[in-house]
Amino acid sequence: MPVLEIVGWIGSAVVVLSMMQQRILRLRVINLAGCLIMVLYNGVLGVWPVMALNVVLAGVQTFHIYRLLGTRHSGATYAVVRVDPAGEYLRHLLGQHRADIARFTPGFTGPARGGEAYVIVRGDENVGYVLLHDAGDGVAQVDLDYVTEKYRDLTPGEFVFHSSDVLREAGYRKVVTAPGMREPYYSRIGFTPVGNRYELDLAAA
Repeated sequence: MPVLEIVGWIGSAVVVLSMMQQRILRLRVINLAGCLIMVLYNGVLGVWPVMALNVVLAGVQTFHIYRLLGTRHSGATYAVVRVDPAGEYLRHLLGQHRADIARFTPGFTGPARGGEAYVIVRGDENVGYVLLHDAGDGVAQVDLDYVTEKYRDLTPGEFVFHSSDVLREAGYRKVVTAPGMREPYYSRIGFTPVGNRYELDLAAA
C-alpha cells in the first residue's frame, strides 16, 4: 500500500476516533489533528474541495479550542450555585452519575449530614458538583468533587475553591480533600499534597 494512501487512512481513522470522545476538549484536539492530516493528504493529491473543507474544519476546531482554554478560568463562563444536599435535584444528579462516582471516589456513600452542596453551571448546563462538610476549626472536608466527562479536562471544580467566594463567605479558612481520590487534579489548582490527601489554604488562594 502506498505511503500516501496510508496517510489518508490514518487521517480518516483519527477523525473517526475524535467523534468517539466524550470529553469536549479532547474531541476537538483529536479532530484538529485528523483535519490537518487530511489537509496534507488531499493537498498532495490535488483534491482541492476536500482540502478546503478540512482547512475550514481545522480553523473551526482551533477557534473552539482557543475559546475553551481561554475561558476555563473565567468567572463569566461558570457559576457556582448552592443546592440542598438532601434535595431531589442533587439526588437525581448523584443517581445519574453513580457508576462514574464510584470509579473516582469509591468511598463516597452520600451527602454528609449537615453538609453543603454546590453545583457548577456553564450556561444552562450542569458540569459538576462539590459536596463537603464542616470538619471543624474552619476546615471544609470535600466528600465528593465530580465533573461530568464532557468537561473533565477543564477543571471547573476550581470555581468552588477559588473564583467564587462561597467557602470564604461561609467562614472556612482551609479545604481538605477526601483521602485517596483517584486521578486528582488538585495540584494544578493550588492544592498541596499532604499525606494521602490535598489541602488548600483559602487565605492564600
